Amino acid sequence: MSTRNIYRISFVNQGKVWEIYARSVSQGSLFGFIEVEKLVFGERSTVVVDPGEERIRGEFADVLRTYIPMHAILRIDEVEKQGVSKISQIEGNVTQFPLPVYPPGGRDAGS
Repeated sequence: MSTRNIYRISFVNQGKVWEIYARSVSQGSLFGFIEVEKLVFGERSTVVVDPGEERIRGEFADVLRTYIPMHAILRIDEVEKQGVSKISQIEGNVTQFPLPVYPPGGRDAGS
């Protein structure tokens, strides 16, 4: 039986918390970025349209793969069911975690 993993990725973008769903998440080849592929969105319905999800769907309309800065990621969860992608206001004390970025091999690898 093959399982189809779904990941919920929460990250800070433009002062808001974005929540998207994808089938593939990895460290990727760009240092300091999380690679997110195969974004999934809810089925379009003519009866109910979620404006938040439509905005995210429009933002990622022609995107095959996106790279999110590691310091912007709040959490990545593997979930059983896909939810609704959304953009939320930051509530409480949520902030991006500042990380020093050093190349692989240490600070003085090029010296």
